[in-house]
Amino acid sequence: MSENVGNRYVVIIGALIVQLCLGSIYAWSFFQTALREGVYTWASLLTQLPFAAGLASFALFMIFAGRWQDNVGPRKVATVGGILLGLGYILAMLVDIVSAGNEVIGTIWLVITYGIIGGAGIGFAYVCPIAALVKWFPDKKGAITGIAVAGFGAGALAFGYVEQFLLDFFNVPTVANIGTPFLVLGAVYLVLVVLGAQTLVNPPEGWLPEGFTPPTTTADGKGLEITPSEMIRDGRFWLLWFSFVFAATAGLMTLGNVKSAALLIDVATNAVILVGIMSLLNAAGRIFWGSVSDKLGRENTMMLMFTVLAVAMFSFAGVSAPNATSWLVVMGIASVIGFCFGGNFALFPSATADFWGSKNVGKNYGVMFTSYGIAGILGGLVAGSFVDFFETTTGSEALGYSYAFIVTGILAIVALFLIFILKRRAEPEGTEISEPIEAEIEPPIEE
Repeated sequence: MSENVGNRYVVIIGALIVQLCLGSIYAWSFFQTALREGVYTWASLLTQLPFAAGLASFALFMIFAGRWQDNVGPRKVATVGGILLGLGYILAMLVDIVSAGNEVIGTIWLVITYGIIGGAGIGFAYVCPIAALVKWFPDKKGAITGIAVAGFGAGALAFGYVEQFLLDFFNVPTVANIGTPFLVLGAVYLVLVVLGAQTLVNPPEGWLPEGFTPPTTTADGKGLEITPSEMIRDGRFWLLWFSFVFAATAGLMTLGNVKSAALLIDVATNAVILVGIMSLLNAAGRIFWGSVSDKLGRENTMMLMFTVLAVAMFSFAGVSAPNATSWLVVMGIASVIGFCFGGNFALFPSATADFWGSKNVGKNYGVMFTSYGIAGILGGLVAGSFVDFFETTTGSEALGYSYAFIVTGILAIVALFLIFILKRRAEPEGTEISEPIEAEIEPPIEE
């Protein structure tokens, strides 16, 4: 593909195709619920582990992906990601055969295939659309990052319907046949991600949109090209990293359990619509908060977003009881959580580039994104542990979810205070991150 201004919009199309498939991990709650019912009846904590492993693997392999794509370009790395994602799902089809009815063995198999291999595929492919698009759109960094990851947030909307259809079509969980939906999805993801990856290229060296000049208040505007080893010695990195951990834990805990929690509150819950609307708001939040941050500044936007997130988490805790309210109310609360959760993925890569430059944004954000992997593990442990404990001691799964939402709501408040400290530290140094910035451009990679 020749590098000219018009081609930057083609990159958006490819990026959205890739991200839609990668974001299907957020539809895990359909599989999680199936594994709790019918012929499976796995413990709640066990059903959380493949999802947690997938998120942790995603974050870990994104470090290597960021470094690799900075060297060879996004196309090759995203292609490898698509192959690994498809392979993980295809191997997961053997779960019923390998486990032979043993939930622990089945969990281990899904952790390895769906979690580690599939998560690695997401990690390799995820950073590539972001890294490419922030270089093509340095004049709209917050908004374009939001668009780049909006597809990821919408993945559960698109593929949630597909997963529920496949589970119903193959009579899961009435029949131990959950592997077949994994096979079908693996083939689809393999083809679509590899095709979408072929559009991902970098712009020419030195290219900038007509009329754009980078602000001098940002790392790029100052000509800084901070490396990961330098970044992690900056105290601002750790404030951002921990705030990402705590805010993402709240969102991931909700995404992984929203279907099960909603059904306990209202048995009439339409889970496909619930998860779909939450995913739609997740995607919209990425664009909305990213655009807002280009005007209000990253820290101001984060503090506002975390405040809304905390209120929503406590609200979910307040209705977590059988027949406490209608599932439509639950959907509204969950959608607000998804809306705020999605904003993380526009704000944190933009903030990373703002503070430490766009030259090494793939590598730097890969390190920043390890926080997401920790959040995935914490979210699974919080929900699974509380639900199993209260189900055993009181017979109430709903009470377990209520406490899980309270704890993660508190974590959102902690994230808010960390960003407040970051803002106070940034202002005296003249590094308030309030505007979109220039990307240092790497040469195009010829295939």
